[in-house]
Amino acid sequence: MKYIQKQAEPPELQRWKQQSNDHWQPRYADLGSDLKRRIKQALMQEQGYLCCYCEQKLDLEDSHIEHFRPQSDPEVDPLDFNNLLCSCQNQNKKGEPRHCGNLKDNWFDPALLISPLDPKCETSFKFTADGYIQPRHEQDQAAITTITKLGLDIPALRALRRQAIEPFLDESLSVEEFNLFVQKYLLPSSAGDFNPFWSSIYCLFRGR
Repeated sequence: MKYIQKQAEPPELQRWKQQSNDHWQPRYADLGSDLKRRIKQALMQEQGYLCCYCEQKLDLEDSHIEHFRPQSDPEVDPLDFNNLLCSCQNQNKKGEPRHCGNLKDNWFDPALLISPLDPKCETSFKFTADGYIQPRHEQDQAAITTITKLGLDIPALRALRRQAIEPFLDESLSVEEFNLFVQKYLLPSSAGDFNPFWSSIYCLFRGR
């Protein structure tokens, strides 16, 4: 899980909310498709185009706006941009295992769900060369529960992580080549994209 530093809400959302009056109050359900798409684009950009939970590459069509604290909570403002993330999987597809925000749904426990908005979230997990994600500390119930509730260790995600890790295990790479490979992988592109499964590569190889 990669730390996400929130940015200012999109000006389009801000202007829309400012139209509130005695006869109309903005609701999440009233967001038009164009405005919702703009919000999702802003979320993707601030996340480096990685899913907020599993870190696979985000696709504008196959992703959704995720309320970290569920909007079913009466204390949550569904339009609070600071509570919004972008998660993979727009909807359930036949034969595709649910994970991330799709699996989490309305479940929320602040003591057991690690937030990608927490600067320390990256220290809660570790990864293996064959793609497994594990709690960094065996008895960390929050990390254990987060992995389970978000489906972060399902076989499909393990396979994708393993695919990202395998090129770094090439024994023909010199130390210099390897270090440069890692360094370049962890840097964002000029457009702000990060490479998928960033945390896996950082955890396994950054300190080598």
